[in-house]
Formats: sequence, structure tokens, C-alpha cells
Amino acid sequence: MKTLYTGVATTTGGREGNVRSDDGILDLDLSMPKSMGGKGAEKTNPEQLFAAGYSACYGSALQIVAKKHKVDLGDFSVTASVELGTTEDGDLELSVVLDSYIPGVDVETGEKLVNEAHEICPYSRATRDNIDVTLNLMLDDED
Repeated sequence: MKTLYTGVATTTGGREGNVRSDDGILDLDLSMPKSMGGKGAEKTNPEQLFAAGYSACYGSALQIVAKKHKVDLGDFSVTASVELGTTEDGDLELSVVLDSYIPGVDVETGEKLVNEAHEICPYSRATRDNIDVTLNLMLDDED
């Protein structure tokens, strides 16, 4: 692999600690969500950070495939919902739902873009066959 960029972050204190990038741009306190027994403080958590990274990366992949197919994405957005749950054996497991809002495209074109983006996105490639990822295409309602 030819390295294009290396992001570095260090967490101290686990889920109740702090995460900081090596350049100091990212410097966030973490808290455990109430649903997991935490205090529910207004701080972020690993699942939100993963969702932010995945949605941004996948959005860039959508831009690449849209350009290739000469499709204008308009005011598009990607929302990643990252779930942390347990397996039948009690092991922790992640799943992701990616909602891609692409206004002004037809279903066939939108599905092609969403699926092709999933093939090239580094986050999608890293999670493939490891966690469930659901792709949803969100379009404008036509009355």
C-alpha cells in the first residue's frame, strides 16, 4: 500500500477518557452513553466518531462515482448510524446503516451510485464481511 495520509489519535481512559489527535485538532472528552450504564454526559463516544468518519469517507466515495458517471449529486448527504450490540454469545458487535440522500436522481441511478461507492469506500472495504452494513437510498418525494 502506498500511504497517502496517516491519521493518529490517542485515547486515555477508554470510553470515559479523552481522545486527542497528534496535531491537537481533535481533542474530545468521551463518555459512556446512558444506555450502556454511563452518566450520559454531553460528550462523544467511539460509535459517534466512527459514524462521523464513515459518513464523510462514504460521501467522498459517492462524489467519485458520481463524477465518473457525470451525475450531479446536488445537495447530497450521508448519515451513518452505528449500532453497538451483542451477539447471541454476549460478544460486542457493530452494525452500520448508511442513509444516502441524493436529491434529483432516479432510483436506478441512485442505487448504482450507492452500490459503487460502497465498493470503493475504504471504510466499506475495511468492514466488508466483518459487520453488517445496510445501504439506504433516500430520494425526494415526488407528488
